[in-house]
Amino acid sequence: MKIIKWIFIAFVLLILLSLVIAAPVAVIGFLIFIAGLYLSGRYRSGKSRFSKSRWVMVLGVILTLILGITTLEPADSAKEAVEPKVSDSEKKKEKEQEKADKEKAEAEKKAKEKAKEKAEAEEREQAEKAEQERLAEEKKQEEQSRQEELATTLGLELVTVGRVVDGDTFETSDGRKIRLIGVNTPESTTRHEDYGKDASNYTASKLEGKQVWIQKDVSDTDRYNRLLRVVWLAIPSNDLDENEIRSKMFNADLVLNGYAEPSTYNPDVKYSDYFVKFAREARESNSGLWAFGSEGTTKGDLDTASASNSGSSATSASASGSSAASASPSGPGNPAPSAPAASSGSSQEFYQNCTELRKVYPDGVPADHPAYASKHDRDKDNFACERS
Repeated sequence: MKIIKWIFIAFVLLILLSLVIAAPVAVIGFLIFIAGLYLSGRYRSGKSRFSKSRWVMVLGVILTLILGITTLEPADSAKEAVEPKVSDSEKKKEKEQEKADKEKAEAEKKAKEKAKEKAEAEEREQAEKAEQERLAEEKKQEEQSRQEELATTLGLELVTVGRVVDGDTFETSDGRKIRLIGVNTPESTTRHEDYGKDASNYTASKLEGKQVWIQKDVSDTDRYNRLLRVVWLAIPSNDLDENEIRSKMFNADLVLNGYAEPSTYNPDVKYSDYFVKFAREARESNSGLWAFGSEGTTKGDLDTASASNSGSSATSASASGSSAASASPSGPGNPAPSAPAASSGSSQEFYQNCTELRKVYPDGVPADHPAYASKHDRDKDNFACERS
């Protein structure tokens, strides 16, 4: 029986300890149970007269059970109360995380859309740029083709100027020597005339190393085998338009700026009237070589002696003088006499070119006029040197 009793007591102790562990406040009842157990042992050993120790033990068990059970319920409730809080916190974190993820996804989406728009804009810009370049290239090619056709129509040849000899002569890069038609600059090589070096330097600054267009009038070369040419700095749309001549022809540029005098030799008289007009403008403003006097510094169409001789239509020369004049070679550097000459007893008048003839007959002359010559009637309309 004692063994069963102690087993029972041990079982009760285990239950009570479990309640104490689960609900610490139940330790009060457990201590009362231990006290009753202690008193019971003293009573059995005769050391105490307290006989109610069993009731004390029962009271301890009951109190432990009551305290353990009553305190366990609030603990469960607290646990349940904490769990929702923990759950709410987690849910809040989850919502915040979801919101952050959503914002991040939206930001990435916007960034991708923006990058896509930027790429599309760049692609459009590149396409537009390529289209503009294509159109510009087409326009350039069309203009180049038009210029080439115009150059062919006007008889222009593109050359590169290699070396300038003097103001009115230069060599091309392929070794051909060019003499400018209708103008004469002061000498600066074999002999020196005032303003010759200035004219040579000016021509070098304008032409040397550059590409220019050269144009033939009638003659191909002079007696020195130099090509006789007009030089254009750019292709003119109309080679007889005065504005084009002023702005694009280098021969005219020399005369306009006083670096050259007009010097006309038949049959190359296409631009002679313009050159004389430009020279008079330069002389009136004392430009360049005209600052040295009204005769300039070299031979030209505006020299007084030439003008006075050509201005008298009634004056005639001897037949021998006429023969000598006709025998003298004409060309740049060796001017033909410009004075009118007539055979003895003849009323025929002779003029070097239309420039000289117009000084006497400004509107030209008909075929039955003494001054008429077929060489001056280039359009063969039986009227020489008429103004267009």
